[in-house]
Amino acid sequence: MKYLKGITPLFLMLGTMVFCLQIQAEHLVILHTNDTHSSIDPMSDGTSGILQRKAILDSVRNVEKNVITVDAGDVVQGTLYFKYFGGDVEYPLMNMSGYDYRIVGNHEFDNGMESLAKYYKAIEGEPLSANYDFTGTELEGVFKPYSIREIGDKKIGFIGINLDPASIISQKNIHVNFKEVIPVANEMAAFLKQEKNCDMVVVVSHIGYGKVNEKTSDVELAQASRDIDLIIGGHTHTLIDPEHPEINPSLIENIEGKPVRIVQAGKQGIYIGKVTVDLDRLPLSSGEELQYELIPVTDRFDSSQLDKTMIDFLEPYRNKVDSVNHVVIAYSAYDLEKERTGGLANLTADIGYAFGREMAEKLKLSGEYDKDVDLAIMNVGGIRHPMPKGAITEGQILSTYPFSNKFVLIEVKGSDIIEALKISARKGGEAVSSQIRVITDSNGNLKNVILNGRPMDPSKYYTVATIDYVAEGNDDLVSLANHKKIYESDEVVAVPILNWIKQQQELGLMISPDCNSRFVVDVNDVVK
Repeated sequence: MKYLKGITPLFLMLGTMVFCLQIQAEHLVILHTNDTHSSIDPMSDGTSGILQRKAILDSVRNVEKNVITVDAGDVVQGTLYFKYFGGDVEYPLMNMSGYDYRIVGNHEFDNGMESLAKYYKAIEGEPLSANYDFTGTELEGVFKPYSIREIGDKKIGFIGINLDPASIISQKNIHVNFKEVIPVANEMAAFLKQEKNCDMVVVVSHIGYGKVNEKTSDVELAQASRDIDLIIGGHTHTLIDPEHPEINPSLIENIEGKPVRIVQAGKQGIYIGKVTVDLDRLPLSSGEELQYELIPVTDRFDSSQLDKTMIDFLEPYRNKVDSVNHVVIAYSAYDLEKERTGGLANLTADIGYAFGREMAEKLKLSGEYDKDVDLAIMNVGGIRHPMPKGAITEGQILSTYPFSNKFVLIEVKGSDIIEALKISARKGGEAVSSQIRVITDSNGNLKNVILNGRPMDPSKYYTVATIDYVAEGNDDLVSLANHKKIYESDEVVAVPILNWIKQQQELGLMISPDCNSRFVVDVNDVVK
């Protein structure tokens, strides 16, 4: 009896330990990024930076047993690193960061498929796409439609879903058999749940959170789904903040009334998203059971905590970028934000108009064309960064207008211009030159287009200055593809913009554009 009494505390202690082990859940942590857009260095406010991002990924990996890292596309385009080196910086650094799953965004195709294939064939981690069929192209066999990660006795299925490239990606840059988002995602999710016995299905998408055109969004996919638990999104640069669910809700009910969790971490690597999965609760009763938070990427790490291999790799590239970023070429009188309408959009369109007039005058002198330029339309998607008040550097301009597009002059029927501006108005505006006012109702529906104080004539042909990307009908301005091309510049768009801005400095002028929106609500609606 004494013996039994003596060992009773030991049994109690062991029993307690077993009980604790039983109730301590095993977790999976999914870390995700999207639309980092060549944000290699920290920003002026100390946020972002790929070295700082890697330090966070490593710190979580050091603490958590099960970690999966995911990127939802648009790793490139937006700074001088991509403009000068075309992916030689971003793709190797992403490999060094240890991502498990990657999907392509639309900007991965900016230099064409041959260039993309070079980088993606050397990618570490698994490239996913279930609805892009690249059979017969340079990218054939590179992407898998799905992948299954086993953790203990649990199976997590990952699916890659990409956007419809029509009117978003230039046709010369992509050759793909696109399959519609919802049917493919639902079929694949059902396959993973029912045939592969997955306990959870994650869609990694680059289609956008909300509807900004006629293409399928993450919200619509969630609403039409049955077997999807989590959507990790990109493309719209949406910050889904769990602290403010009223702004961009993270939980969307599916076809059966079950909440699906949607996450997206904004843009430029300012945040890393973190989803925590209690593996003992799989399969989930709803996406509400997934814990979600945002981790800010800041300069809180000192140099000893940053990856030395990455630092050494980056140094020669950074030296080149820094040398351009320090060349001051002009001064801005205002803080010009990257918005759909306002100062920077107006400035861009007005420079386009000025350049177009120069080209038209040259064509007149040569006898090749005898009409004046009527207006300019530029896409705000081609403007990648704001222009803060004060000194403007050459690097800023090259980063703000990084694309290899070229200025063109086209003849377009008024009805096609009106249709394009109708779409622009629904999206919140576009960059149009000073001759134009787009009149809408309070909901953004087009009511009238005013050119030089008069309604635009739908039957008349107008000469428009724009860029080749827009002239092809991209950025959803499909009707502008119905044009006659008059002229195409030999230089990428940044060159004439850079020259115009330098000229203002030589003339002793600050950059001081019209900052009022050229998309305006009908005054009669306001008075009412």
